[in-house]
Amino acid sequence: MNFFKGMGYNLKGLKMGITTPGLLLMGMTRFAAVVVPAIFAAGLLLVHHEQILNTVWIKPESLWILWAWQIVAWLLTLLLVGLAVILSYLLAQILFSVVIMDYMSLMTERMVTGAEQKPSRRSLPQRFWFLIRQEIPRSILPLLLMLIILVAGWLTPLAPVLTFLSAGVSAIFLAWDSTDLMPARQMVPFGRRFAQLLRNLWFHLGFGILFLVPGLNILLLSFAPVGATLYQLDKAKTRGTIT
Repeated sequence: MNFFKGMGYNLKGLKMGITTPGLLLMGMTRFAAVVVPAIFAAGLLLVHHEQILNTVWIKPESLWILWAWQIVAWLLTLLLVGLAVILSYLLAQILFSVVIMDYMSLMTERMVTGAEQKPSRRSLPQRFWFLIRQEIPRSILPLLLMLIILVAGWLTPLAPVLTFLSAGVSAIFLAWDSTDLMPARQMVPFGRRFAQLLRNLWFHLGFGILFLVPGLNILLLSFAPVGATLYQLDKAKTRGTIT
């Protein structure tokens, strides 16, 4: 079944990543590129949360109202921290992490086949700009779908069902973030790549379901490009496009 096949490729990539020095270094670099900015932004907000709230609601002197102010202060802080983490992740993903992920995918491809399927003649700045342009729709589309599901949960009685749906959508798009690297590098049009995702939803759900496990997801996400590239190479070999 494609679902378990997806899980298998994820774990296969993790094993290869942590046992290959070059991939291990790049995986840890990717982890730092995503996590460090998020921690910095969240820490900055936590340190200045009271000053931030005072711009919205000045701290009351009355003890009868102070408790409400404290609740609002921490709720606002949690909201801002969540927003800061999301924005930091997107910024790091678009500017840094996608380049690291693509290089990990390229390293894996070279280790398995000895060369790229379609060697790129673009310069480094050209590749960097191309990767950023590919990453923007790949990052924005999942957020839009999640927002639609969130609003639907608020406005309809289907919130329990939509909770599971949102988790599945997150898993699928987190998987696609890695499986799309190799086709994007080969300049496959975005529409064709998205159509390939739709044809392989169960595989991507299986590949990404482990990303929902707290703690384990941090490790798996760092090496996801390895397993995703192994999957794409096996698909290409089945079609006879590589030997």
